[in-house]
Amino acid sequence: MIQITPTCSIDETSIEWQFIRASGPGGQNVNKVATAVQLRYTLPEARMFPDGAHARLVRLAGSRVTEGGVLILNARRFRSQERNRQEAMAKLVTLIRTALEPPRPRKKTRPTRASQQRRLEAKQRRSIIKRLRGAVTHEP
Repeated sequence: MIQITPTCSIDETSIEWQFIRASGPGGQNVNKVATAVQLRYTLPEARMFPDGAHARLVRLAGSRVTEGGVLILNARRFRSQERNRQEAMAKLVTLIRTALEPPRPRKKTRPTRASQQRRLEAKQRRSIIKRLRGAVTHEP
């Protein structure tokens, strides 16, 4: 079990690792060793999260979630496979922790009288500028 928060953890069996060749620095090593890591986390097993957290996780992950419900995270920043594996796991934990935080409720606010006045004055100035761009009439 991988501990995300004191109350939430995920099962390691729902994580699948795939190692691919990475582009970037590494010299000749780049063509021989698969150092880039692709972490695949099966989301249907993530239903154990508190209410709303699963939907927030899918929304936060965006295009990294496949239609089959698999979250794919890539890590290829480092030259070693182990450090890339750690980075991918850190990305997953951060993403899940962010999804577990409930959004703050929005507080309704009203614009101040001074801001309303500034907005109307700006609109009036803009209106005058546009009116001056019109056709010029010559008086004989």
